[in-house]
Amino acid sequence: MVVQWFAILLIGALVGFLGGLFGKGGSSIATPLLALIGLPPLVAIASPLPATVPGTLVAYRRYRRGGVFDAQVVLWSVAFGVPSTILGAAASQWISGAVLITITDVVLACVGARVLLSAGRGVEQLDPSAPHGRLRLALVGITVGLLAGLLANAGGFLLVPLYLGVLKIPLRPALGSSLAVACALALPGTIVHAGLGQVNWTVAIAFGLASIPLSGLGARTALRMNSVRLERIYGAGLLVLGAVLLVV
Repeated sequence: MVVQWFAILLIGALVGFLGGLFGKGGSSIATPLLALIGLPPLVAIASPLPATVPGTLVAYRRYRRGGVFDAQVVLWSVAFGVPSTILGAAASQWISGAVLITITDVVLACVGARVLLSAGRGVEQLDPSAPHGRLRLALVGITVGLLAGLLANAGGFLLVPLYLGVLKIPLRPALGSSLAVACALALPGTIVHAGLGQVNWTVAIAFGLASIPLSGLGARTALRMNSVRLERIYGAGLLVLGAVLLVV
């Protein structure tokens, strides 16, 4: 039991750093790792979600101080993502926890491959104020919200690739915007999953205390790194993690 709690703290610290580095809450990475050390599937899925909120806020403040985020993208993503998150979270009670973890692993690997293959490609940025830009913003918010609620994460691991691939915004603003939206989407998801009795608050508190200090460090590291290198590390990390967790 002591070893398991130590592992929870270690995972929390790792996820905090990676969340700040890659512009995401980190619960998508935490879920399969917590399941790997023996936590019940639904506890591993839901408990990291509230724990990632403070660390995500810490990391987001680093980006905001440098003006590295897109306010319009954040507002549209939150407006369409929050109601979709509530729907997805409510639907999670009818799907097996083991199935949800497998889905998380597959999505991690696919997103990682997509980001890795497209890293460094020059693309024309989409105008969010144009009608087609707003439609894409709405679709991104709805898609991420549904999956965030269903998989009990803040959606950050999907937001950055979609911001890069669909909205064509630069990497660092994508990271900063993702952190802001992840905070907003984590709140309704936490409320619904807690109401369903899926959150172990002892695990959530321990995980959160370990993740907060390293979230800011991860954000500072990302702001100093070369954008293309950061994008490749991000994609490769998600691809390897998802693939490994699928076979263990």
